[in-house]
Amino acid sequence: MIVYDKGVEEFENFLLSEDSFDEMSLGKTESIMCQGNGYMCIRGYAEEAYPKKVATTLIAGTFNIAMENEVTELPNISDAFSMELLIDGKRFFLAENNVENYSKILNLKTGELTRTFAYKTEENEFRFVMRRFVSAADVHIAVSRVEITAMKKAAQIVVLSGIDNRATNSGECHLIENVRRFYEKKFAYTHLVTNQSKIDIYVNASHKIFVDDAELDLVPAPKMSRRTISAQYNLDVAAGSVVAIEKYISYYTSNDADEVRCDEPCASYKILAQKMAVGYFELLEESVEVLAAKLWERDYIKITSSEAIAQLGINYAMYHMFVMTPSHDNRMNIGAKGLSGEGYKGHTFWDTEVFLLPRFIVQNPAVARKLLEYRYLGLEGARRKAEENGFEGAMFPWEAANPKDGEVTPKYNGVDVYTGDQLKVITGDIEIHIVADVAYGVYLYNNFTADQEFMNSYGYEIIMETAKFWNSRLEYADGKYHINDVIGPDEYTEHVDDNAYTNYLAKWNMEYACRSYNDLLAKDPELLARLDEKISIGAVIETIRERAERIYVPVPDAELIIDQDRTYRSLEEIDLTKYRQAELVASIAKDYGMEQISKLKVSKQADIMVLFLLFGERWADEIKKANFDYYEAFCLHDSSLSLSTYAVLANDIGYERYGYELFKRALLIDIGQEKHSCDEGVHAASYGGVWQCIIYGFAGVRMIGEKLHINPRLPAEMEKIEFNMYYLGQKLCVKASKDTVVVANMGERAVAVIIKNREIEIAANAAVEA
Repeated sequence: MIVYDKGVEEFENFLLSEDSFDEMSLGKTESIMCQGNGYMCIRGYAEEAYPKKVATTLIAGTFNIAMENEVTELPNISDAFSMELLIDGKRFFLAENNVENYSKILNLKTGELTRTFAYKTEENEFRFVMRRFVSAADVHIAVSRVEITAMKKAAQIVVLSGIDNRATNSGECHLIENVRRFYEKKFAYTHLVTNQSKIDIYVNASHKIFVDDAELDLVPAPKMSRRTISAQYNLDVAAGSVVAIEKYISYYTSNDADEVRCDEPCASYKILAQKMAVGYFELLEESVEVLAAKLWERDYIKITSSEAIAQLGINYAMYHMFVMTPSHDNRMNIGAKGLSGEGYKGHTFWDTEVFLLPRFIVQNPAVARKLLEYRYLGLEGARRKAEENGFEGAMFPWEAANPKDGEVTPKYNGVDVYTGDQLKVITGDIEIHIVADVAYGVYLYNNFTADQEFMNSYGYEIIMETAKFWNSRLEYADGKYHINDVIGPDEYTEHVDDNAYTNYLAKWNMEYACRSYNDLLAKDPELLARLDEKISIGAVIETIRERAERIYVPVPDAELIIDQDRTYRSLEEIDLTKYRQAELVASIAKDYGMEQISKLKVSKQADIMVLFLLFGERWADEIKKANFDYYEAFCLHDSSLSLSTYAVLANDIGYERYGYELFKRALLIDIGQEKHSCDEGVHAASYGGVWQCIIYGFAGVRMIGEKLHINPRLPAEMEKIEFNMYYLGQKLCVKASKDTVVVANMGERAVAVIIKNREIEIAANAAVEA
């Protein structure tokens, strides 16, 4: 069972814990208690072996294709945290009848994972404390410490620990061994190479052994078997004595950016030796200080609430958004599962721009810029995809990995269990709203930051190349331009025409490109000339302008409903009660195939509601209410992206009670009690959704056009929300309560903010209350 209230004093609402051992649900805590720093992430798996254990270590950007007809994915790198323990000649592992007082705790504030329990054998009892962390101070380093106390009598303990290169992605092996050896009889070292992308990976591991805090000078017995290298220690432990095994590990790759590069990775064990001299607790303290500086002091969101789960939930979300984000390298982005598991193969989707990017734009724009630079680096692959499909401009991939690779969505995903036929994946071909989603990310970043250098170097080119794509993708009929045969955000409706979200975003994208073109023509014609020489935008800009005016966009009918697409409202209705009440998502798939679902009036997730989330100021509340009421009745929320979108909109239109209920459901997508909600990895974008519920929804922070608005609407359970944000390069400290808003400008320039519908200029180093 997941427990939320273990933290006290400085750790209140920072501890996520499990209070009993359950071998059948290991995957959940492996995912939600993963540890990382954006460079790498290690699942929170047990040191000891279990059949269902998934010991995954992922390093951002190390994509590889394991075999022919496979797609690129992040390879599972060597397992270095596992260790085998023999106690009095028997293998140590936990079962229902040999463990008491079990606790597994992830401290979100420190990043440390701790397991404590009493372990019983026929003749003895042992107290275990197993702790570890992945360093925020040095992204290559991870350390564990296993403390064992023999409670009743002396014991013999054998430790077999090192590096296991047998790691696979569900059976697919990506790594070729090059070197396995010990340095100085103490440092296990392996050099591996990904078989297709030819990325070198260097892994080191070494140990320190203590008895009652005294370090032993031991030379381990070296052990090697196929694809493993280990050190063996034989220890005699007196009753009441504490033996501690500290394990220091490091990972490096030839793909590392200059910021984190090691000049001599083959000699990286020497760096590890320096870390070992510092020690576990001191290295942990260094990591905690950096984590505080980069996250908890800079971006902390404080919620004063009658329900503590809100604070724990946003702390958990912020921790994971730090762990999963490769802020050190613009060649990398955020995967749909972060770095917590193999799900979605580490690929990047529209999740980043629509759900995760806003958190960084508002609170850490330097990281947001790198995430957008990744899309710029992907223009080559996007142009190639457009050309291969007979279009112009940039057709960004539905799934992205290495940015230059273009589309990496699998063509097939699984097989029909009865026919053996492969199940075709069509999202990479027709879920094209991703193109405008990328453009929207640029637009939002520009409005919040006014980063002209970014726009000049990257942003304008993305905006205009995406507009060129839409210009070529339109189809003319009946005096209007249409976008046919697509999948909108609601992925239960396939091969639809004139999806409202897609058409609106395409129209906006083209209009934004025209405005940007005019701005450059007036303010920087030299830059425009260089851009035109590169992408020939001048030859098509008038066509883009003319067609944008004539794109078909659905308008509210007499009942104020906007058609999600051409056919949705005429689809067959069925009783959705059992699917809406089901604990597991996608339960409808047990009764219907995808082709059948597409013919039913049922939604996987928010569709038009996402349109309202991005451009809600364009519609009156009466229209938003009508559409909320209509579409939510058919929505199963089978996507983790859905609940937060509906929660923000519910709060906006005055459904505060329901909005708060949806927020809590969104908050518990992964950390709720369902045992298998995230076995293959966490739902990364849902954490951005939780952030949006709090900052966009309850605190009321929105960029409307080119103006920042703050108009709080706190639920009954919340008294105050406090957070830092950045606007036009200035740091703002916001305290939003039910009655008042205080905004302090900590920057060097005045900024104008619309607070509670009144525009107020806030001088540098001054605060206003409204």
